[in-house]
Amino acid sequence: MTDRIGALDLVVIVAYLVGIVGIGCYAGLRRRRESGSNSYFLAAHSLRWPSIGLALFATNISCVHLVSLAQAGYDQGLLMGNFEWMAGFTLVLLSLFFVPFYIRSGVATLPDFLERRYCRQCRDWLAVVSIVAAVIFHIAFPLATGWLVLHGIFGIDKWVCILTLCSLTALYTVVGGLAAVVVTETVQAMVLIAGACLITGFAYVKVGGWDGMVRGLAANNELLKLSMLRPASVEPDFPWYAIFLGYPVLGIWYWCADQTIVQRVLGARDEQHARMGPLFCAAIKVLPVFIFVLPGLMFHVLVSQKALPGVAVENSKEVYGVMIRSLLPTGLFGVMAAALMAALMGNLASAANSISTLFSYDLWKRFQPATPDATLVRIGRLATGVSFVLGIALVPLLDRYESIFAGINDIIAHLAPPITCVFLLGIFWPAASATGARWTMWIGSALGTAVFALKTLHKWDATAFGWIPPFLHATPFMLMAFYLFLACVAVQVVITGLHPKTAAEDPQKLFWVHPFDALRTPGWPGLADYRVIAAVVCALMLGLYIVFR
Repeated sequence: MTDRIGALDLVVIVAYLVGIVGIGCYAGLRRRRESGSNSYFLAAHSLRWPSIGLALFATNISCVHLVSLAQAGYDQGLLMGNFEWMAGFTLVLLSLFFVPFYIRSGVATLPDFLERRYCRQCRDWLAVVSIVAAVIFHIAFPLATGWLVLHGIFGIDKWVCILTLCSLTALYTVVGGLAAVVVTETVQAMVLIAGACLITGFAYVKVGGWDGMVRGLAANNELLKLSMLRPASVEPDFPWYAIFLGYPVLGIWYWCADQTIVQRVLGARDEQHARMGPLFCAAIKVLPVFIFVLPGLMFHVLVSQKALPGVAVENSKEVYGVMIRSLLPTGLFGVMAAALMAALMGNLASAANSISTLFSYDLWKRFQPATPDATLVRIGRLATGVSFVLGIALVPLLDRYESIFAGINDIIAHLAPPITCVFLLGIFWPAASATGARWTMWIGSALGTAVFALKTLHKWDATAFGWIPPFLHATPFMLMAFYLFLACVAVQVVITGLHPKTAAEDPQKLFWVHPFDALRTPGWPGLADYRVIAAVVCALMLGLYIVFR
């Protein structure tokens, strides 16, 4: 299909790449006089709520989402949209209950927060887990998906695509730090949304609008694809109760306790901006279902009705590329290329910056506490480059996954429970002890790894590993996340009872004596009050679930 790429497409692609790198470098060099590590890693605490919200959105959305959510819409309808709308509730939790402690404690990283609440061992463990998770989830997985789309649409060689985008992203990330990342992510989020809306509009018109799509689904007896919540009898791997029980375990780790995400909040200029940024992101999390998932469903109707002569989908992983080739006229390829590159580069940049922060603050300074700021920034830049190399090296292994999106969430479901547990109990249970938290993280991580390994072995060869209990390999991963979380809570409660919190622990009292204390801090006046906005966001999400139940 490369013969359809015109001069205008090439101009748009080149202009985007040059522009985004230039903007990123300028944003970083503008603060060059502020050479301290606080300026590089946390943007000198200058970020306002719109930038924070858009950066959170761009950090979350990558080529993985564009490709996999379209594939999910094509195969399953709106079901996977639960990961987007449930995120809205989790972002409200971040704004109301987690942000105040993060901002008031003045931490640069979440492992730093965990040390102040519990102990140094908890900080070390979370730092290592967070770095590994960022390399896998935010660098390697997006690269493994992104190159497929760009290669399929434009014929770009796999390694040329990967190395070029990584090099350009590393350039402005290394130069500018978090300030550059957030500024570019703001631009990338707008480009991404514009590109997704573009292809949604073409699909909507082609299918005959909402009524045309519904008629097409009804003709194939597939109206259930418009439902977000389905019983186990219809969707055994993703029943409605698994969503409500399991997603909070995954979501609280991802949105409230993952450095790659929360670092945007830590760079806020004050607590009010830090609260409003996640709420803004929660509001725009409504969009992905309609601009990422729904186009896949509309394209399914078009293909099933043979409304696109000569168009066939042999592998649903290729749906997004086929949609672009089939629906967009020549001249708009460049816009979609910019959108795809925006998603990929935004994800890479945010991950690399967070890895550099974690490595510098939580690992390097552990052994070299006297390191000056200028040296710490150089160490962080080196960590950025190394993280890209490691992510690229993992691409051949991750190419084996049939469904990238399902693979990511399956891994997270076994990784998140102990981290979610120690953060939740640490904030809402004043008595939670360091000993209990430390052993919960160790035992919980070992338990999750063991369960995931057994599931994987059974998947590879059910005959050879038939001795593995069905509970371990047949339980939906969202439900398994909930069970692992309950096990972690039990471990932490029991060990805390045996080894209570000492008087020397948690000198800053980083917990809520009463949960509603979090809501007593005054907000901006009138309708701009964070409590009002949070209530509106929750009502919006509940209303959407009622409509698409």
